[in-house]
Amino acid sequence: MTSNAITTKGFRLSHKLLTSMIIGASVFSIQAFAENISMDFSNEYNASSIHAEGDAYFIDRVTELTEGGINITLHTGGALGFNSGDHFYAVADGAVEIADTLSGTMSGIDPIFLLSSLPFIVDDINDAHRLYEIAKPFYEEVFEDNDQILLYASPWPPSGVWSKTAINSQDDLQNLRIRTFDRNGTETFRNIGAAPVSLSWGDVVPQLATGGISAVLTSAEAGASGSFWEHQDHFAAIQYAIPLNMVHMNKAAFDSLNEAQQAAIMEAAKLTDEHNWKAVKNRTEENYKTLSEHNITINDPVSEELFGALSEAASSVVENWLETTGENGVTIMSQFRGE
Repeated sequence: MTSNAITTKGFRLSHKLLTSMIIGASVFSIQAFAENISMDFSNEYNASSIHAEGDAYFIDRVTELTEGGINITLHTGGALGFNSGDHFYAVADGAVEIADTLSGTMSGIDPIFLLSSLPFIVDDINDAHRLYEIAKPFYEEVFEDNDQILLYASPWPPSGVWSKTAINSQDDLQNLRIRTFDRNGTETFRNIGAAPVSLSWGDVVPQLATGGISAVLTSAEAGASGSFWEHQDHFAAIQYAIPLNMVHMNKAAFDSLNEAQQAAIMEAAKLTDEHNWKAVKNRTEENYKTLSEHNITINDPVSEELFGALSEAASSVVENWLETTGENGVTIMSQFRGE
């Protein structure tokens, strides 16, 4: 009798403990995402751009994974007053929690950020993705050293030249006032005899409208998003580069989240990274359809003479980058080239 009582009592105690554990786990699961947290996300591009669409995808994944516990508001078109050139320090200082930033605009922080826009290094999206994966630890280190974390990359379709008149040869580039988006492009087009002007995205359309520039180095994607057909008639697919935007987050804001929320942010970032690299593969074809509907003449492929002249003009750009990045640059390029 005594033995049975002890057994029964033990069972009851175990059952009570088990029930308590289950209830506790359920409460934790609910409480993990119960706190309502709001964050702002800055992007200087239009809401219809491939980058804004990728950012919206990230926000949707975060909402799902946190059961609505983290509310992120995406501000497109530079609505918060920041452009890509402002983002690095705005995020580091906590002025905005998350930003989507054109990589080359951060070259003043570290020249590693000019890697993705080095001219004529990659042949296609797969090449660009492989280069990003090799360089990712180097990017992450720079962000970490500046109180930020890298969430994911957002690749552009290949860069080309938008212009009022056709670009068929090197002669067509002479003294051309062309907008470039970072130091690599400025040096390349200066070397070939053009008159490059480095501008942030928000200044491009106003400069086209007023005649401050007559051509733009950017993708078919960007031109379609910005309705360039209102000012330009031609797009030359020179396959210049597949530059990256990078989405980065303030480290203190990330650290303020609990473990479940942090895990959700990183899982959403992983899913978005995969989504973005898939999405960009079909984007040029979609853009070309839009351009044709607006009577843009597309020069694809460009002549061997034009491509050769641009490649030669770009050779010093790559050499200079390797010199400024030192061992890190050599390591990345050696791995990329399989040396």
